[in-house]
Amino acid sequence: MLTFLGFAMIATFLVLIMLKKMSPIAALVLIPALFCVFAGKGAHLGDYVIDGVGKLAPTAAMLMFAIVYFGVMIDVGLFDPIVKGILRFCKADPMRVVVGTAVLAAIVSLDGDGSTTFMITVSAMYPLYKRLGLSLVVMTGVAATANGVMNTLPWGGPTARAATALKLDAADIFVPMIPALAVGLLSVFVLAYVLGLRERRRVGTLVLPSGADEEPELVTVGTGTGTGAGAGSAAGEGTAVATAAGAGTGVPAAGSGAPASGGDAGEEGFQGLDPQRATLRPRLYWFNAGLTVALLTAMIMELLPIPVLFLLGAALALTVNFPHMPDQKARIAAHADNVLNVAGMVFAAAVFTGVLSGTGMVKHMADWLVGAIPEGMGPHMALVTGLLSLPLTYFMSNDGFYFGVLPVLAEAGAAHGVSPLEIARASLVGQALHMSSPLVPAVYVLVGMAKVEFGDHTRFTVKWAALTCLVVLAAGMVFGII
Repeated sequence: MLTFLGFAMIATFLVLIMLKKMSPIAALVLIPALFCVFAGKGAHLGDYVIDGVGKLAPTAAMLMFAIVYFGVMIDVGLFDPIVKGILRFCKADPMRVVVGTAVLAAIVSLDGDGSTTFMITVSAMYPLYKRLGLSLVVMTGVAATANGVMNTLPWGGPTARAATALKLDAADIFVPMIPALAVGLLSVFVLAYVLGLRERRRVGTLVLPSGADEEPELVTVGTGTGTGAGAGSAAGEGTAVATAAGAGTGVPAAGSGAPASGGDAGEEGFQGLDPQRATLRPRLYWFNAGLTVALLTAMIMELLPIPVLFLLGAALALTVNFPHMPDQKARIAAHADNVLNVAGMVFAAAVFTGVLSGTGMVKHMADWLVGAIPEGMGPHMALVTGLLSLPLTYFMSNDGFYFGVLPVLAEAGAAHGVSPLEIARASLVGQALHMSSPLVPAVYVLVGMAKVEFGDHTRFTVKWAALTCLVVLAAGMVFGII
């Protein structure tokens, strides 16, 4: 009964948010509450929710102060040179912009934290996507998938969990997997190239004229065939020119329909990267850069808990860059919308995870899936583990999968002579899909900052992320790793 209710609850949640019948926050709260009652454990709902909130509270705190910190860094101009450099490199070509998104997300993912990766990637790339009229779900999908592959780094979490659960050395698990993961990352770049070509056909081809320097112009030389923002009628009639400095000037691209000012300027006019904005602090650029590097270094070295690091970083960034109280309050208010949305999502997800774990649905679902494995598949438990890692890491937390399910799979494999190392390596396969799970707090940072509906992101990303996982699994088998 609990197995059926667990699958039904997850399916109901996904269907409702993908069809946009409910907001993610409402669905994360109301659906598990309803199914908790169906399971006959409504009296314990409060305990389950408090337990879930307690486990996710540090994550919510980290995200709240991280959003404030990186928001301030955007305000003061830390990322303006990055945006300019990316624009020059991409030459306003949609294909290069999408590939650049994958490369940037992969590089930033080296810090091992998905939330940080998404904040930096979206901060740098969002203005370019809006300027050129590109699909924002392409940005979120590519970034999430690239980060998912890189999430297998030993300090990223899954590898350490697998090593701990099976009492193995993390290096013995990860190092042999590097060729397969490299193929997976390459497949993400290929995917970004293909999606970029599709966006180029939709909005047209844009290039920077030769000799462009500090204030280059975007010249439309292709004929966009799409009707979305950025394709525009001007692109189809001839050459259209729109000023677009690397950091953004607040002037919309030709045919975008975006206002240069007014009530929507924050989203459509790119006032956040206006090179003349009052919040810029050019004299403090190297201080802010050094503070950010120090913060990320301390996070990787685990000098302090991540929530504490971002709390201290946000307080220091606000105090130094905006010493006057009214200015500090204005900056906090400017980012309050993102903070509330993301923190709300995390605490709402705590209801979902609390009910899944507290009622025993997760355990029953995992036991049913493991029990459904045919006896003849015993010698191929590594392959089975790799395949199961896709749905299981999507529908449950990494902790639930690696500490609850993986030992059972390893034990079943050992009975047929399959090494625990092979099982552990195969368990990493599903991480590209896991990073778009509704149970991963970082994904709400991604869709929130990109102003993308979670349902749209899910509908677009799941198929590509699953394909990337299968590529990693296939490469692992070809190389004899799995």
